[in-house]
Amino acid sequence: MSDLRVKLVNLGLPKTGTTTLAHALNEGGWRAADHKVRRVHCRAPGMGGTSIARQLYNGYFETGDPFAHLDGLYDALTEISSLNPTASLWPQCDYAMIKAMRLARPEMLFVATWRPAADISDSMRRWGNLGQDRLPAGAIPGLPEGYGADDTQRIRWIEGHYAMLRDLFGDDPRYLELPVGADDARRRLSDHIRIDLPWWGRLNKNPETGTAGTDKKAKTARGAA
Repeated sequence: MSDLRVKLVNLGLPKTGTTTLAHALNEGGWRAADHKVRRVHCRAPGMGGTSIARQLYNGYFETGDPFAHLDGLYDALTEISSLNPTASLWPQCDYAMIKAMRLARPEMLFVATWRPAADISDSMRRWGNLGQDRLPAGAIPGLPEGYGADDTQRIRWIEGHYAMLRDLFGDDPRYLELPVGADDARRRLSDHIRIDLPWWGRLNKNPETGTAGTDKKAKTARGAA
């Protein structure tokens, strides 16, 4: 068994820089899970290829510890929701799950990647059929089935999610709301997790705004503010 232990969870919504966060942490020496348990990281039957959300809920309902199946695999979980035709799982929107995380791991650090709600909604609209089809079809905490097909509804849900996190964590120093587009985003995250991050930039861009991959403006330790 690896000595890795989950010590950071991102509670941000999709399209808020979760892939960028994962890459930055990996470049800093941590192993980060973005959306799925990768088969290269786990060869246990029934684990490789499954969603992080599924394994969080499996751990929670089987043992009370959401990290029971992920300790030994990852240092950080950067995208923890899952939405597909057979499952709609959103641990970052689930009060009981967040409480269980804090109880199971009192020293746990949290981050919530953030962008303006209108920008997140627009990215969701342009990312495949996420905004107009998949969100309204999913039963999501704060966004019941049938809602979320237009910007007004998505923005209300997005703003409500981050307001919930602010109410829940208050001034807890273990929580950081991270504006991913801020000039000092890398420094804020580095200070929060107490490791040097040699890279910060932008990955997984929407096709309408540029090809997926590293942004040419990606910041490095030498060039970032």
